[in-house]
Amino acid sequence: MTVSRFSGALLACAAMLATPAIAGQANPRVGGAAMLPSKNIVENAVNSRDHTTLVAAVKAAGLVETLSGPGPFTVFAPTNAAFAKLPAGTVDTLVKPENKAQLTTILTYHVVPGTMTSKDIAKAIKDGGGKATLTTVQGEPLTASMMGRTLMLTDAKGGMSHVTIADVRQSNGVIHVVDTVLMP
Repeated sequence: MTVSRFSGALLACAAMLATPAIAGQANPRVGGAAMLPSKNIVENAVNSRDHTTLVAAVKAAGLVETLSGPGPFTVFAPTNAAFAKLPAGTVDTLVKPENKAQLTTILTYHVVPGTMTSKDIAKAIKDGGGKATLTTVQGEPLTASMMGRTLMLTDAKGGMSHVTIADVRQSNGVIHVVDTVLMP
């Protein structure tokens, strides 16, 4: 593929990923619940039936206050099904008080400082020649790329996660729903 065709494909993907929320219309529903751009990340997440495990983990890690703060944050939010892909017993072990540091490390690996819409990420991918490195709050990088029309994230261990719902605006940033827990 020539560079111009590659750039065109990335721009087309960015346009497709841009949801009506970015065009000024309503946010997409997540987990059966309305996601109100006037509410913060935690206030919206608690209403998503697809994110009960994430909410419990955020509470166990003591990150509610941080993710309720002004931010802005970009959060790659794993669904309950994403957590269910982990080996049996992993979540139960991670939410124990003695594992708070490890849980915090994993959760902050899903957060990037600032607000990065799918359009912003697609531009970074284009500018990076097909890949973009996103530095997480945890400190380690995530690699963003496109697989066809799907925004992909590759973690430090080589695991891949798909963005299934992009650009869910929050008062303190943006959420992108992902189908796999990312590991630092």
